[in-house]
Amino acid sequence: MALMLTALLCEAVSVRFASTVLGLQWHRSTSPLPDTGQWLLLALNEKLPRIVVDLLRAHIISLHHYLMLFIMLGFSTLFDCIKGPGLGIAARYMFTMAVGRLLRTVTFLSTILPSARPWCAQARYQIPYHPHPWAQKYYVPYASDPYAIRRIIQEDMPYAFVEEYPGEYRPKWGHMNFLVDILRPTAEEGSSWYHFLKKASGGCSDLIYSGHMFVAVLTAMAWTEAYGGWISVVIWFLVVHSAQREIRERHHYSVDCIVAIYVGILLWRVTDFIWSATDTSHARRLAKLDKVHNRLFRAAKDSDIDEIRDLLNEVELAGQERKGFSRRVILSFSSAMIVFTLLFVLLAFALTSDG
Repeated sequence: MALMLTALLCEAVSVRFASTVLGLQWHRSTSPLPDTGQWLLLALNEKLPRIVVDLLRAHIISLHHYLMLFIMLGFSTLFDCIKGPGLGIAARYMFTMAVGRLLRTVTFLSTILPSARPWCAQARYQIPYHPHPWAQKYYVPYASDPYAIRRIIQEDMPYAFVEEYPGEYRPKWGHMNFLVDILRPTAEEGSSWYHFLKKASGGCSDLIYSGHMFVAVLTAMAWTEAYGGWISVVIWFLVVHSAQREIRERHHYSVDCIVAIYVGILLWRVTDFIWSATDTSHARRLAKLDKVHNRLFRAAKDSDIDEIRDLLNEVELAGQERKGFSRRVILSFSSAMIVFTLLFVLLAFALTSDG
């Protein structure tokens, strides 16, 4: 939980920085990147029947539905539908989500890409028209002039004269003053640093990879491992539908959705040490049998029935689940976690602009 909250906080700060660092002029003047996925969908709109196109455009499922699907999956342990504990699969889901969010933050901060919706920054934020002082010095003089780019490669040192720009608004945030250069506040948006984090939202530069698709893929992976069968196939179809709709409505580029899919699959695979639906009892029995093989062979050779019985009992016990906490402790902890989670969700919707 703590890792998840830390990841979300880092992401909110980074989203605001990526959206404001180049200024409103850059957002207005920079064209979206060419996206072959968008071209393909437009071509299919011309070829496919109208009813199919309307189905592809329909808002069948959203982020909140994927989260609800996972909550349903977690609570299904109460009815012995999947392997318990439910908190185990929840811990794996949240840990994987936190790691994925941190990786996503590092990825979209490394290279700032223009949004597929050029009007986003003007409609969502009141950011300065001019670029951040860091961009003024290290990006703007070398952004478009081929000679300047060639020279900066050769000298590997900033050399260009920095133009005069309006000064930056610097509110008094006390111990949080270090956030001024990152969040880049304006007087029109208010003077509280917390206010800027609340309104970080989805940002207005392209955030590679898609956070919505990452949640969808983790939910589909959890259902696939826990249940499999046709239910998981349906959920994966919904994931594909969500991906094409993200591209169609230009919330993301195609690359954002594709990367989110394989990163989600990979991260879920490498975190199976937290919770797994796979029955490992057979493997544990074989491992124990391999350890006592020589002793078992000697006991059989000596016709020591008691020794053979004891060794086989050890092998059988090795395959059994380790005894955990009492049922009362598990129920108490589960109840506390459920109450905490519900309060956290309510506070998120009450204290932020969009949860």
